[in-house]
This record gives sequence, structure tokens and C-alpha cells, in this order.
Amino acid sequence: MALFGTLFLALLAGAHAELPGCKIRITSQALELVKQEGMRFLEQELETITIPDLRGKEGHFYYNISEVKVTELQLTSSELHFHPEQELILQITNASLGLRFRRQLLYWFFYDGGYINASAQGLSIYTALELSRGPSGQIKVSNISCQASVSRMHIAFGGTFRKVYDFLSTFITSGMRFLLNQQICPVLYHAGMVLLNSLLATVPVRSSVDDLVGIDYSLLKDPVASTSNLDMDFRGAFFPLSDSNWSGTNLAVEAQLQEEERMVYVAFSEFFFDSALESYFRAGALQLSLVGDKVPHNLDMLLRASYFGNIVLLNPTVIDSPLKLLLQVTAPPRCTIKPSGTTISVTASVTIALVPPDQPEVQLSSMIMDAQLSAKMALRGKALRTQLDLRRFRIYSNQSALESLALIPLQDPLKAMLQVGVMPMLNARTRRGVQIPLPEGINFVREVVRNHAGFLTIGADLHFAKGLREVIEKYQPTKAADP
Repeated sequence: MALFGTLFLALLAGAHAELPGCKIRITSQALELVKQEGMRFLEQELETITIPDLRGKEGHFYYNISEVKVTELQLTSSELHFHPEQELILQITNASLGLRFRRQLLYWFFYDGGYINASAQGLSIYTALELSRGPSGQIKVSNISCQASVSRMHIAFGGTFRKVYDFLSTFITSGMRFLLNQQICPVLYHAGMVLLNSLLATVPVRSSVDDLVGIDYSLLKDPVASTSNLDMDFRGAFFPLSDSNWSGTNLAVEAQLQEEERMVYVAFSEFFFDSALESYFRAGALQLSLVGDKVPHNLDMLLRASYFGNIVLLNPTVIDSPLKLLLQVTAPPRCTIKPSGTTISVTASVTIALVPPDQPEVQLSSMIMDAQLSAKMALRGKALRTQLDLRRFRIYSNQSALESLALIPLQDPLKAMLQVGVMPMLNARTRRGVQIPLPEGINFVREVVRNHAGFLTIGADLHFAKGLREVIEKYQPTKAADP
């Protein structure tokens, strides 16, 4: 009985689990590029290592090693790969460090000092990064484990006390090895937990698309890694800025990512686009009112001729009043994604009226318009853009079939008005695009769009438009004490 209850609760929890509207997969194909950019940044960080002064005494000899600076870093062999438990593993082997420091030696009343070069050989670093969902739905580095070691050091002592330094070299090199080993991992920890997180903080979570609508890219759960990719599930839902708490119900087919040939894949379900359409509908943006000179001249003449009898019967004194054409979407449009393409279905009311000055409007006709738009998606930079085209269009009366027949002559003129006057306005808005949740400075290139049943995927490669150092320094928090 207890087992049955546990299974029931598990099924209930699964039934209420929120489905993602957007998914992103980073494949192992991207790791070489990420490693190249990351290693440049890591080299710069390791060159900032500060090593405490090394002081000691052996018999009557007093020595002091100070002002240790990293002069050269060679990371000859490195590997970055996914790990199912720790997300990202970075391994550096057989690296070397060039050092320069000040030496001071006191033996009885004799003193020797100056600067000298040293090298640390056989540097090995093993770092594991764990990624998780932050409290606000952002992606972040939640933990870093690190192991670092220097296998050997060489110091080219010289000068008056060369023999003495050769005697002390064992103590000095072992001491410097110990201090160097202690400094590498704190630098990597700070680079990941502070600097890398400042870069990940540039990934949008909830942001405005324009002055009417925003988008929510909250992570629904922690990223999931396999040996070949890293998958992230985002809410991928739009919302009207006037009602930021509104959230549509995702009943769409869950997008699936199977490919691994490109560096990154992004998948969008029908819910992603439906939530955008409904958000604009709720924001009152899906309506258009044309009055007077805004109505195309040929259409104005045709409408006046078509409804001349109505005008005479209703109120002949307003025959020369400005004409008004009102298009108003009556229900949230719906997106349908099929392997053959993406379409958007729209139902709207069309009202034709005369607007005499300082008098109530005189309505001439009210009709229903059904339209189907084709939508072509493209990815530019990291913005998802849409190009809309009018595919099918029809108008009919909701009053009688006879009136629907009378509207046939208006079919082509109204369709032409939509193509010439309305579609460019819609495309001007959709061409601005919606940002995909990537950090600043990283863009998509060479994208390929594929339609599936209920969702579409975009495969692309990555391009660093800005270096990690540039972006991190821009958003780096106020420097605190070293860890």
C-alpha cells in the first residue's frame, strides 16, 4: 500500500511538472572553442598569483625570498569535457610557470641580495565545475573542486653566495612549491565562483522585449550533463508587462533535442510562440484603426461605393464624413508547427464606419476575418527573428450567408491592404527579434532551422564577439578580499 501511494505521488508530481518552452543543448563540438577562449582568460588569472614572502634560517644563514611574480605561463596540454555528475571538467597537465623574485641572504655580517629567475615545471591542475539553477532561475556555478600541484622547481642561483644558495636550494624550492600549490586553486575558485558567475549573470532571466511584452527565461531545473552534451530547460514564456504575473498553461508538445553535430541547439515549442501572441493580445497590441487619410484611397472609394445604399438609408448627411476601418483580433492567435512549415492562425473583426465631426460613428458593416500567416524563423547574432507572410485570407458575415456573398468584392482590396499596410508593420516588430539566453559577447553563426511536429530546432555554431576578459571586467563586482 505504501508503495502504491509513493507511485501515485510520483505520477501526480510528474503530471504537474512544468514543460519547457525553450531548450538549449551545448554539445562537445563547442568545447574546443570554449576551451581556447577560457584558457586565454585563465592564463591571465594565473599570472596574477601572489606568493607570500618566504623566510627561513638554517644555522647561521638567514634567507628571505620576496616580491615573487609570475613572468611567463605555458599551458601546453589541456582538456575540457562534460561529466555526468560535475558538468564540466578541466584538466591541465605538464604546464610550466616562469617566476622572478628578490633574494636576500645574511651570513654573519655578510649580505647578498638581488633578483633571480625560477621556473616551476610539471604543473597539473584538475578542476570540476558544478552548474545549477539559482534562486531566481538563473544559471550559475554552484561549486568548484580543484587540485593543483607542481612536481619540480628550478632556481638558477648565482653570485657571491652561489654555493650557499645551492645548499639552501632544497629548502627554498620546497617552500616555494608548497606556497605555489596553495595559491593556484584559490585563484581558480575566484575565477569560477565570482568572475564566471558575473558572466553568467548576463544571461537574461526576466527581461522586456519591448514596451508591451517581456519574456521569462528562468531555468526550470538544474542543467543536466552527459558525456557528450549539456542540456538546459528554460520556461520560455512571454508575458504582458501590464500583468507580469500572468502565465499561460503549456499544453504543447515538449521539444526534443537529438542532434549533436553542431556546437549548440535551441528548441522552441509551439507554447513559446503562443505565449508571445497571447501576451500581445492581452496587451491590446493586436488591433489597428485607420481613419480618414490613413485608409488607402482606392479602398476608401470602393468601400463608399459598396455601402452607398446603407449610407443613404442610415444618414445621407454624413456621406462625405471620414471613413474608419477598425481591425481587432478577437482571440489570441495560435501557432502551428509542422515539418512542412510554421503557420499562425488569426481571427479578427473588421468594422467599417463613418466618423462625422462631433457626432456618433455611423457603422456601415461588421464582418469576421480569418487569416493564416506563414512564419519563417531565423537566428541572427543571438536574436530569434520572424518573417511573416499572408498566405490565406477570407472575410464573411456573422449575420447571414447573403451578406457574406455581398462581401466577396471586398475580399481582394482588403487582402491587398493587409499585405501593403499591415504586414510591413508586423514585420518591423518581429524583425527586431527576441534574445536567446546566451551570455553577453557570445553569438550564433551558421544557423540551420528545422521544423518538427509541434516544435522547431535551430542548430548553430558559437562565435565570441567579445573576449571573456572584456565582458567579465565590464560586469565584475566590486573586488573583495581574496578568498
